[in-house]
Amino acid sequence: MSNDHSIPRVALKKKTPDVSAAMGSLHAAAVSAAQDAKVEPEILELIRIRASQLNGCAFCLDMHTKDARAAGETEQRIYALNAWRETPFFTERERAALALTEAVTLVHDGHVPDAVYAEAAEVFDEAQIAALIWAATVINAYNRIAIATRMAPGGYQPVKK
Repeated sequence: MSNDHSIPRVALKKKTPDVSAAMGSLHAAAVSAAQDAKVEPEILELIRIRASQLNGCAFCLDMHTKDARAAGETEQRIYALNAWRETPFFTERERAALALTEAVTLVHDGHVPDAVYAEAAEVFDEAQIAALIWAATVINAYNRIAIATRMAPGGYQPVKK
């Protein structure tokens, strides 16, 4: 992969504001569905970070690791997320959500295996699984937008709550 960042890229929000707004609305709806289904906010942030790791999205990694830290996530868990299967740091629900996120993100590697879905269904109800799939889908879309337009990491600051 080239590190040549000299080619200017399109400013999507400026050129396609209606589509950008629709994407923002999709994100808001996915967050709302997760809240309504009582999916832990920590799980949503882990989903966003893990998908961004898999996709190599520096902008989204910068954003979501900062958001996770601001929400109280530990450095240890953030650093170990890339190897979550090898650590004792994640709950059964988090592990199921991470496995589902990886399957959705890497769908070209064999779709979402029944075993991964079944594992999620053991610890999440259908509304929660739907919310997890939407969360993974939205962050994957945002990763592709940030990568395609070469959004620069580093400047994002979490909103104080």
